[in-house]
Amino acid sequence: MAPLTLSRRALLSAPAALAQTSASIRSEVFLPSPASGTAVMAYAFYTRPKGLEMLSIEQRWTRSDTVDAAFYRRSSDNGRTWSAPEPRVTGEKTPRGMLRRHPRAGFADPHTGRFLDFWTEGVLPNDDPLEGLRQWNIFYRISRDGGRTFGPPVQVIHTGGEFNATHPMPGVHTGRNCIMTGDNTCVPLAAPGGRLLLPVQLSIAAPDGSLYNPGGGYTWTEAAVLHGRWRKDRLEWRLSSRVSATPETTTRGMVEPTLAFLEGGRLMMVLRGSNDHKPELPSYKWISTSDDGGFTWSSPAPWTYDDGAHFFSPSACSQLLKHSSGRLFWLGNIAGENPHGNRPRYPFVIGELDRRSGLLRRSTVRTVDTLQPGESDQLSLSNFYAREDRATREICLHMTRLFALPSGWQGDGLLYRIPV
Repeated sequence: MAPLTLSRRALLSAPAALAQTSASIRSEVFLPSPASGTAVMAYAFYTRPKGLEMLSIEQRWTRSDTVDAAFYRRSSDNGRTWSAPEPRVTGEKTPRGMLRRHPRAGFADPHTGRFLDFWTEGVLPNDDPLEGLRQWNIFYRISRDGGRTFGPPVQVIHTGGEFNATHPMPGVHTGRNCIMTGDNTCVPLAAPGGRLLLPVQLSIAAPDGSLYNPGGGYTWTEAAVLHGRWRKDRLEWRLSSRVSATPETTTRGMVEPTLAFLEGGRLMMVLRGSNDHKPELPSYKWISTSDDGGFTWSSPAPWTYDDGAHFFSPSACSQLLKHSSGRLFWLGNIAGENPHGNRPRYPFVIGELDRRSGLLRRSTVRTVDTLQPGESDQLSLSNFYAREDRATREICLHMTRLFALPSGWQGDGLLYRIPV
């Protein structure tokens, strides 16, 4: 693939996406920060395929890529009231280093009625988040009563006799490289035949034992999909082909995939890239598709509007969300000019996809939130999770107006209600 350059068309088209803003979008504090210097990121998931029972996960952060503490709450009335918080251990000293856990998106399996609670876990020898690129593995636990009680933790391990806890996937050896879920936007997806699709990303070990990083950015990963199939009470897992990029197009590879089905059963994946350390590269979201149910994937290409024009997006997670009306939405950041790496992570927008092409319909893009007068430009509108409210059919967006400042992290966990 030839190197991408900033075209006049791309430069002129990006700001137009931000013109439409909805005054009917409402926000409220879902869970407040407990103290100065601590930011709260909080989410809620339905725990059964039908009904209004929910589980909320509160995460408290004081530094990047580290969950200092987590608390679980339950609701039986669609989030109007919640049980008392129950702590979940996310950091624990061990003889080998600090055990860290990052809770991720919960999933109510429509095929079995079971609720799956996912997280990424690893022992970091010096408690450096970057050490996770050699240590992270994916775990889950199963609830058969709507998230009230759970079975024991289970590590995601590829089917086959050669795979085990330290060699969990093809090409993955704990201590050399890793497999992990991205942010909470990397939501599992139910597929025909009872399968479960889990979007993941993998670091790569170079022949000399270093971590492969041809782009020179902060990290380098490839994306893939884990296929889970129930065998009685357990899941068997198989890894898809990988979605790889070139350092001429993105400096961090392919990051934080999100999945959706298009018309005709074709699967699409939207991915995060980056121009970290190479700001002359255009910063896009990327798209890959699969015609065989998610086992093999196309080479990634820049994701565009339905009229073919490019738009800019920082290196940040995004989410595809299927609505009960049959419409397909995307939530993420669109920038008015070419970002530099992760920033700016505003404005935050929502838009509708063309269900045939998988492209973003420019006329539907609305700004949900953005930088306000007098605020620090370090505002980050990211690290979110979106769902449909089963009672009102609004899209509920859990997101923190995060300020990761040198003086300390700040931000309450907010809930935005978006009529669609």
